[in-house]
Amino acid sequence: MNLTRLSRTLQYAFVAALFAFIAAPMLVIVIFSFDANRFPAIPWGGFSLEWHRAIFEDEMVRDAFLNSLWVGLGTAVLSTVLGFAAAYVDHRYRFRGKTGFALLVALPPAVPATILGMAMLAFLSRIGLFGRIETITACHVALATSFSMAIIGLRLGEMGKDLEQAAWNLGASPATALLRIVVPFCRPALIASFFLSAAVSFDEFLIAWFVGGVHETLPVRILNLLQGQVNPKINAIGTVVLVISITLVLVAQRFVGVKVAKENAA
Repeated sequence: MNLTRLSRTLQYAFVAALFAFIAAPMLVIVIFSFDANRFPAIPWGGFSLEWHRAIFEDEMVRDAFLNSLWVGLGTAVLSTVLGFAAAYVDHRYRFRGKTGFALLVALPPAVPATILGMAMLAFLSRIGLFGRIETITACHVALATSFSMAIIGLRLGEMGKDLEQAAWNLGASPATALLRIVVPFCRPALIASFFLSAAVSFDEFLIAWFVGGVHETLPVRILNLLQGQVNPKINAIGTVVLVISITLVLVAQRFVGVKVAKENAA
């Protein structure tokens, strides 16, 4: 075995070990969600769908799932619109304070979630908007817009600087050029932003726990179950959240990756 082949084998082994280290906790949750035992234990008690049926029969879990669905959908739509607007302004215009503007949009994910949640709780309580579904959505939008702006900004960076100006010279108004040139060009990034924002919202629980009041999202329901007792339904809920989140991220990744691959092939 030559050095190149040995090096490649070691790299693959390292990547496989790293992937196993990251994925092991998630695999454990998925495996024990189908365990017939009430408490996760070895040896495995046999395959069972009892805990999955139990969560769909639990009214509080169903309500939490619907809350997560509505919040995720609202977050995906609003974050994509705001992220596109922010990315377009950053791409198209030069103005004083542009660096500060970009930093302001990108800052929320860099702030610890506990501090962000407490700050939002204090602010929303002061203006009387604490404990609403719309409130959770607004907070998640503040968090997810940064990711939307980053994805759409990368796409706008690939667009020729003269393309929009050429449309203006041919008689298109700025609004027409925006809707018929810029938006179609950014369509893959917009779709990716939609699904990624939904995934960010669906996974987030700390801010939702601070500002949601009695309106629980699915991750908050898991936390509340953990505070009560060791409940076998937790693994089943965790599996559902995991599957939905991975699916959303994979779809988002595909809309970016496929487009890039096609353009490289062309």
